[in-house]
Parts: sequence; C-alpha cells; structure tokens
Amino acid sequence: MAPRILLARHGQTAWSLSGRHTGRTDVPLLDEGRRGAKLLGERLHREPWSGLRDAEIRTSPLLRASDTCELAGFGGRAREWDALMEFDYGAYEGMTPAEIQAVRPGWFIWRDGVPDGESLAEVAARADEVVAWARSADRDVLVFAHGHILRAIGARWLGEDISFASRIRLAPTSLSVLDWAYGAPAIDIWNDTGHLAK
Repeated sequence: MAPRILLARHGQTAWSLSGRHTGRTDVPLLDEGRRGAKLLGERLHREPWSGLRDAEIRTSPLLRASDTCELAGFGGRAREWDALMEFDYGAYEGMTPAEIQAVRPGWFIWRDGVPDGESLAEVAARADEVVAWARSADRDVLVFAHGHILRAIGARWLGEDISFASRIRLAPTSLSVLDWAYGAPAIDIWNDTGHLAK
C-alpha cells in the first residue's frame, strides 16, 4: 500500500475568523473551533478511517493545532514537529490581506513572500520535508497544522511549485487526503468540511 497523508487544519480562531495572518502567534481555538475539532475526531474514528490505528500522527506545536489534535482524540499518539508550524509572516503577522494591500498594493503572498519573515523557499523546504517523511514507509500519516503550510504540502506532494498553493484553499477544521492515482501523487479529498454540518 502506498502511503497517504491526511491533512487536518486546526479549528476556528478569532484571527482565522477575521482573516488575520496568524503565523507564530499562539491564538487559542474559539468554542466553534473546539466543537469542529471534536466533530473531525468523530469522523476519523468512524469507518472508513476507524481511528487510523496504524497511522503515524504529528502536530504543529502551536496550540490551535495541538489542541485540535487533542480534541479530535489523537493527542496521546501525536508527536509535535516544528516543520508543521505555520508560515512565519514576519512584519505582516496579525494583518488582514486588505491591511497589507493598503501598504503594498498588488501584494500576493505566494509570489512576493513577506518582509522580515520566512521566505517562500524556506516554506517549500519544510513542506518537502513533510512530504518525504510521509512517503518514507508503508503507513498512512495524519498531520494537524495550519492553512498555508498545509497548502504548501499539497502543492509539493503533487510536485508543483509552491505558488500552486494559491489555488487550493483550506477552511478551518477541514480534512484533506493526498493519495496516489496510477502511480502518481494525487489529491483524493480536499478541503472537506462535511463533518461540520452536524
């Protein structure tokens, strides 16, 4: 069996709700985010996932991701991994896209990066590290992390430039599955939030 990687984005926070770039600031989950994390966990403990008994699980150490992992019922099995931390937005931390556009018209994160933060090449290198780890053995993996780093992982899984991440958005508490089709890396599920409809 070729390994798959399941991507779980953290639950809703006040900053994700308002569209503020949340990199390394440790913003807690809202009640809505905590509820979503529990619903995601219920989904992953039912068929066809059945708790992913043989999967290796890792989480970003930032609270919004590690709390989502814990509330979903995987905290006891997960290892924290800095490679899963969100993009370091540098000078743009805490700003909304509109606020950034006001000071830098035409700005596009997947082309222009951020001042005083992490470069696109550095983010791509972290994403490549996660992809290489996920492919390193015959077992599925489940990661709990953040919107932009998970989008970067999706792009790099497919062998695309990191700029491809601009085309694959992710909602809070979404589930995505990167798999294989005809021997090539493929997207099986992307940005699925059906579990939140309860």
